[in-house]
Amino acid sequence: MELPKFLLGDNTDFPEDIFIIHLDYPRFIINLKDDEVEFIEEAEDLDEGELNAEMEGLIVLANDFYDREMERYEKE
Repeated sequence: MELPKFLLGDNTDFPEDIFIIHLDYPRFIINLKDDEVEFIEEAEDLDEGELNAEMEGLIVLANDFYDREMERYEKE
């Protein structure tokens, strides 16, 4: 099965939160409400500087993904 790079998630227990799940390495969940990141797996092959640089780019991509998804929902 081929999985998308990002998934959009919500949960009625957290009605104010919007979650983006990143399924490529390094796997993580970001809460767009406060940009809090929770890693699903640790990035073992990246040092802290590399991980920070990688995460900055991935957070931008996650926000772009969310914006694109919202635009698509509004068109329907």
